[in-house]
Amino acid sequence: MSTITDDRRVAGVRLGLPLAIAAAFSFGMSGAWARGLIDAGWSPGAAVTVRVWVAALVLLIPAIMSLRGRWGALRKNAGMVAAYGLLAVAATQLCYFQAVAVMDVGIALLIEYTAPIAVILWLWLRRGERPSRRSVIGAVIAFVGLVLMLDIVTGAEVNVPGILWALAAMVGAATYFLLSARADTGLPPIALAGGGLLLGAVGLTVAGVVGILPLAWTTDDITYRFGTVPWFVPVLAIGLIATALAYLLGIASTRMLGSRLASFVALSEVVAALLFGWLLLGQLPDLLQAFGGALVLVGVVIVKLGEPAPAGADSPAAQLAPVAGIREE
Repeated sequence: MSTITDDRRVAGVRLGLPLAIAAAFSFGMSGAWARGLIDAGWSPGAAVTVRVWVAALVLLIPAIMSLRGRWGALRKNAGMVAAYGLLAVAATQLCYFQAVAVMDVGIALLIEYTAPIAVILWLWLRRGERPSRRSVIGAVIAFVGLVLMLDIVTGAEVNVPGILWALAAMVGAATYFLLSARADTGLPPIALAGGGLLLGAVGLTVAGVVGILPLAWTTDDITYRFGTVPWFVPVLAIGLIATALAYLLGIASTRMLGSRLASFVALSEVVAALLFGWLLLGQLPDLLQAFGGALVLVGVVIVKLGEPAPAGADSPAAQLAPVAGIREE
């Protein structure tokens, strides 16, 4: 029996790893596609609204099917789903798109990826869960990397609005982690993701209709480094590949790998964001920024290594635990 179990785990890892990498690369392309729309005249609000609507409609049927009549769990957790949709999904993606409108895609995502540090700080202040020495060391390394990545030490002009938007996205991502890690909801992960996306799409639309969120778009062709494409190409790429498909791949890979391993693999989203930023926009960090970005990633890895060991991969906690990036962006 143990041999069969081990074989299943090995098979799960072999399939889960490529799925997790595919999910990370799907999430990582969103910023570059969105920057093309924004440069062409789309507002960040319009870009994120259409992204969330496309993904919400694609995931609506799978989310309903996953509930299988468990509507009571959805009603019981209505407040949590609303917070997930409006804060962890809509606000996070909006802030990220606002950031990439004025700064490089990879740098904005690296700032957002300091979210695990914010989670540890919150748990310390709110619940008295003191971070381990390893987590503290990792946070310091990530902070040093952030300073280098933003070119503060060289006296270069700092894009303050972009940094603030990226930090706001980081807070939203931290909220996503905290909400996703709840194991007592009784909601399947796909139902939480689908419901959150739908509520986020409705919230963004209402904000746009009443004038709180500027919505501007154009049907002109969109120009990228490789050439010009119709406007619907980046819209579909963002909604279908970088959101709906990414969520499905992320959820599937997390169930196969467990939340801890999946969250480490998901750090490859940063590499994907840098790659697509170069392919689509011609953006590349300089040597100092690249070194700082590497320190941020190393620091986040050390922080995560300092976390307590999670529940088993087959437990509800592991199945509902966050995958870095779903959120993100």
